[in-house]
Amino acid sequence: MKQKNEQIHTTRLLTYLLIGLIGVLGLVCLYYGSSVAPGSRRYDDTDSRLDGSDPVFGGFSRNRDLVDFLDEQGYYLEVPKSIPICDMKYSELIPCLDRNLIYQLKLKPNLTVMEHYERHCPPPERRYNCLIPPPKGYKIPIRWPVSRDEVWKANIPHTHLAQEKSDQHWMVVDGEKIKFPGGGTHFHYGADKYIVGLAQMLKFPGDKLNNGGHIRNVLDVGCGVASFGAYLLHHDIIAMSLAPNDVHENQIQFALERGIPSTLGVLGTKRLPYPSRSFELAHCSRCRIDWLQRDGILLLELDRLLGPGGYFAYSSPEAYEQDPENRKIWNAMYSLLKRMCWKVVAKRGQTVIWSKPLSNSCYLKRDPGTLPPLCNSSDDPDASWNVSMKACITPYSARMHKERWSGLLPWPQRLTAAPPRLEEIGISSEEFHEDTKIWHFRVIEYWKQMKSVIQKNSIRNVMDMNSNLGGFATALKDKDVWVMNVASVKMSARLKIIYDRGLIGTVHDWCEAFSTYPRTYDLLHAWAVFSEIKERGCSLEDLLIEMDRILRPDGFVIIRDKHSVINYIQKFITALRWDGWLSEVEPRTDALSGGEERVLIARKKLWTDGFMTM
Repeated sequence: MKQKNEQIHTTRLLTYLLIGLIGVLGLVCLYYGSSVAPGSRRYDDTDSRLDGSDPVFGGFSRNRDLVDFLDEQGYYLEVPKSIPICDMKYSELIPCLDRNLIYQLKLKPNLTVMEHYERHCPPPERRYNCLIPPPKGYKIPIRWPVSRDEVWKANIPHTHLAQEKSDQHWMVVDGEKIKFPGGGTHFHYGADKYIVGLAQMLKFPGDKLNNGGHIRNVLDVGCGVASFGAYLLHHDIIAMSLAPNDVHENQIQFALERGIPSTLGVLGTKRLPYPSRSFELAHCSRCRIDWLQRDGILLLELDRLLGPGGYFAYSSPEAYEQDPENRKIWNAMYSLLKRMCWKVVAKRGQTVIWSKPLSNSCYLKRDPGTLPPLCNSSDDPDASWNVSMKACITPYSARMHKERWSGLLPWPQRLTAAPPRLEEIGISSEEFHEDTKIWHFRVIEYWKQMKSVIQKNSIRNVMDMNSNLGGFATALKDKDVWVMNVASVKMSARLKIIYDRGLIGTVHDWCEAFSTYPRTYDLLHAWAVFSEIKERGCSLEDLLIEMDRILRPDGFVIIRDKHSVINYIQKFITALRWDGWLSEVEPRTDALSGGEERVLIARKKLWTDGFMTM
């Protein structure tokens, strides 16, 4: 009897195991069936040829519910052993600034207001799910600070600007290198002398444009190859050097290759992705912008971005030429800025400098009906992601009334001091300082992990993909790097704290491609970024391919996230060719930890010509 009961028990156990196995196989079959169903795409380097799908536009399609279920159960789906490499013609692809896409999708942007230079992202079925190759002969970039003055021609094989701007000393081709003498359209004899001239016009102590640390954040619009921003760094000033991907081909790519803080963008129809009162000075040197268009809406965007008492330095023919056409433009611009309560504080040679008012008092004294009007009280001046510009003046809040420099301490004290605007986002000064301490420790641990492979000056351009309060960038203050702090749309209100600390950054949605050229960052730091986009139903694989696009060969990624996310990403490391060096650890738990985390650090290889493109 006992033996018979044991046989029945064994039979039932085997039956349950068999049913469980059939269930798992059924789920796997469901996944593969759904991934090749109409409207879905499945991809690996063999089947993409067999089923006729495009290896460039074909992508990773995942049944999200199934992925989550199998992750929880400890099962992991098959991932590709390799990822196709895009055709060489895509070596400088910027997916959301691709004008070919505009034509292909038959969009009709308004050219007169620069809509064709604004972001137009590909729909999911047209995303590039292949790795962007470097140009032929690509070399590891020259390291900072030498890179400020010279880069490898093979890395950006464009010499048109050197010929077009030869009389202005923008750049010079010299054998295998392109060199940058530091000139510009209105500073042929060097940006360094021009910067001193601006300080003299403003009568700042010691002819220092930083004015004792009160001028820290600068917006340089129409920046060219960013030589103005490059020479500001010596003065402890950081510029967001901004230019569109226009006829001056690859100017921002040159700037980033040089190791200068810069980004692609345009004053068009949308607000720039920065909060209000982010900059102490805005600069335009022959930037070819029609400031009078649409009731002065572009000047009003600068007004939104400048802090109380902020300056606008303008070097352009309208400021000094005496012919009737330029006089007409000058008079209209002067009238508009006067109605905006700006004042001319200095004018010399080819340059005029305006100052924004310190308070609302001038606005309140204007005659009724004066244009431009004040913005509605319901308007959020800090909202900037995909928000249309408005032809109105942003008044100061009661707290900011009559506070020059927004009540901020001078640089470098402002980097670690709790800024007044913390109150607006519900963060206490104690929480702010605790965040700074945590990131100081975290960065020390990161560098310990990388100490065996990191070399002096091998890291210059850094991106923090989830910047929070800027603690990661602050912890790098003693390293010769600059950080692009990226705030998610959901956390965009915190970007104002980044600027108040004297750092720079932007708002971005990581479900889309970033507005930069390929191979422009040496280090990408992603804290909980993958978990956040996974919750929103966006593709982890698309983000990995996007990170690879903007990461330089020999560059590092630091991914800090949940165990399951790190395990999943690990399976793509070889296919991405990020296995030049690899480290994974379980970090110490702290107040910012979102449950159990792991830290994965990987290094991207420099590809050889042996890889086949698709």
